[in-house]
Amino acid sequence: MLNTIFAKKIGMAAKYNAAGKRMGATVVSVPTMKISGVRTMDKHGYEAIQIEAANHKNEVRTNEADLLSLPVGQEIVWNDIIKEGDKVWVSGISKGHGFTGVVRHYGFKGGPRTHGQSDRERSRGSSGATTTPGRVFKGKRMAGRYGNEKTTVKNLKVLQISLDERQIVLSGPIPGKKTGMIIITKHD
Repeated sequence: MLNTIFAKKIGMAAKYNAAGKRMGATVVSVPTMKISGVRTMDKHGYEAIQIEAANHKNEVRTNEADLLSLPVGQEIVWNDIIKEGDKVWVSGISKGHGFTGVVRHYGFKGGPRTHGQSDRERSRGSSGATTTPGRVFKGKRMAGRYGNEKTTVKNLKVLQISLDERQIVLSGPIPGKKTGMIIITKHD
């Protein structure tokens, strides 16, 4: 059964639970989704359904039974897939922060502000050994691009669904900028 929908992030909001405790929530809107293609094992080497939503196309892996029950051009009824109280995983492209140093990127402490170290305050410090191994190992945490990569937040709860406005309220923050496309996958 199809367990994935696409949505656009609207923004953050505050919601109150049954105990009256304030918690962060994210509001997303669900565009019209339709099946735009089918990938079969014989032709493509895997089984998937291509879904088109708001000029974005993405594939969702599925089994052969779903391929037969969902013909190309059919609109997906999103409120049959996601219900209030469901646990979901949300994937999206995180906000890009550009080229950043190690203090912002990894949370390094930096050097001392005193004792003659005026130009080493946000430096990473030493980057490797001297004679052995005589090189810097791959994966060393250094300055570089930060963000703008696919991120998944797991075990969020669907707090509220508005069918008229085509909106879903999810518990907690989700990756991406406002108006960014996200993928919501239902998990039991």
